[in-house]
Amino acid sequence: MTMKSEQVANALISDILVGRYQAGERLPSERDLVSRFDANRGAVREAMAKVTQLGLAQVQPGGARVCARESASLDIIGHLLAQSELPDPLLLDQILLVINSLVSLAATQVLEHSTDDAIGEIRQLLVPLMRLDINDSEHGEARFALMHHIMQASKNLPLQLISRTLFEQFAPTASNALADFAAPDKERYAVYARQLDDALLSKDVAALRRCFSALDALNRETMTRAFMLAQLGQEAAAG
Repeated sequence: MTMKSEQVANALISDILVGRYQAGERLPSERDLVSRFDANRGAVREAMAKVTQLGLAQVQPGGARVCARESASLDIIGHLLAQSELPDPLLLDQILLVINSLVSLAATQVLEHSTDDAIGEIRQLLVPLMRLDINDSEHGEARFALMHHIMQASKNLPLQLISRTLFEQFAPTASNALADFAAPDKERYAVYARQLDDALLSKDVAALRRCFSALDALNRETMTRAFMLAQLGQEAAAG
């Protein structure tokens, strides 16, 4: 897309996501958008094509109308997260809940269908999480590497596609807005990492699921605390 068409598309996407245009309402005409953004018709049409592709609008006789967010593509997640300097904490928690659930499901499939060598590779990725002397940045990278590898090892294409889409849209928020405030409880992570290692070694599916449930709660707690600290820092800077 050209810079101008990207500008028009992002403005329309933002207007829809913040509720300036409700589901069923008509978006501005092509002529109005050309005037508003000082753009040519080609740029406006390209922008509208992107909005339509995201599932946020549908072109009908008489103009484009807004669709409900629930019918949109998963690709709107990144746009939702980017609506403000700090992401919506509820949306953030919901994304983590889904990601962790997908990883747990993928790990179950690995345990049930993969070779001992594949399981051994995952166990090796747990080693950094058992250490207490690892720094926060390295700890975050180790958690990401573990989740990514489990997804790849699952050989489940739908899981891989959905999780990758969520990861790619979530990662900029986690690394830019919250990374400096995410201080993981390494002692608790180490405990769960050892428990997960035991579950993988014994191929205990029930224990594996309990471990991921505990890790899910801890990941979400870590991110919630990071958000609160980032918000306090933002308020302090503004005051």
